[in-house]
Amino acid sequence: MSASGGGKAIIAALLANLGIAIAKFIGFLISGSSSMLAESVHSLADTGNQGLLLLGGRKARKLADSSHPFGYGRERYVYAFVVSIILFSIGGVFSIYEGIDKLQHPHALENPIVPLAILLVAIVLEGFSLRTAVRESNHTRGKQSWISFIRHAKAPELPVVLLEDCAALLGLVFAFTGVGLTVLTGNASWDAIGTLAIGALLVLVAVILGIETKSLLVGEGANAGDADAIRDAINAHPDVEALIHMKTLYLGPDELLVAAKLAFGKSKKLSDVAASIDAVEASIRAVVPSARAIYLEPDVYSPPNAAHPTTDSIVIKGTD
Repeated sequence: MSASGGGKAIIAALLANLGIAIAKFIGFLISGSSSMLAESVHSLADTGNQGLLLLGGRKARKLADSSHPFGYGRERYVYAFVVSIILFSIGGVFSIYEGIDKLQHPHALENPIVPLAILLVAIVLEGFSLRTAVRESNHTRGKQSWISFIRHAKAPELPVVLLEDCAALLGLVFAFTGVGLTVLTGNASWDAIGTLAIGALLVLVAVILGIETKSLLVGEGANAGDADAIRDAINAHPDVEALIHMKTLYLGPDELLVAAKLAFGKSKKLSDVAASIDAVEASIRAVVPSARAIYLEPDVYSPPNAAHPTTDSIVIKGTD
């Protein structure tokens, strides 16, 4: 997996969640707490999710072939979308079902100190996992806010791990509060309410992940900064009279497709145009290294008429 995939953060989250899931399930068997059961399923789902992200990263490295001439980079988007579905169905829906059942059939907790101790240890471990994810994200986040990073990141793994870790920490707080209030008041309904809160949280995170990964699956273009850098690189070449139009599309988190129509002088020889196109391609890759698939079409510029207006920004050299 590439650096943008946050492999270190995924592995850290997988190991932490696997250990936490086992500990939580033992706590559930000892205490009978529905919050502990919901958290056990939550951590188990997260462990499976991190495994899926690693699998998606591995499949994305397959070389392009005749069936997939642009490669398999979007495998990472597919598996990230599957993660959101699993988080919703297994984690969220199960927790809500368990909470409702516990409200209808409450029962006292046994040995409540055990789940409380396990939850405290789990909070510490999840904190370390989140810390790793934050550190890995800071390598690529730049000056973006966290919300902007999650919304606009082209590599889905780090946003997924960040949201899962944040949800895990909040879920642990909900579980600890539910079990704690049950111990203090003797009312098992608090444990059920904590379980319902965990389920609602997981459904919310799953919906956010689903929306963001769906956008990546449908196809997103370069961000504004990269698009401007590509335009500037094209227009900087002395032989390019105009950038008529340009389209970009991410074929995968680390591979950007650039297609553009460029205007050259009518008197230019074909060999000169070909050399100019090669130079423009090199300039584009220099400013945006992820632009690996570049297709530039030479043309002669003619102003658009009213019947066929263009929506692309055209820069005509030597004019205002």
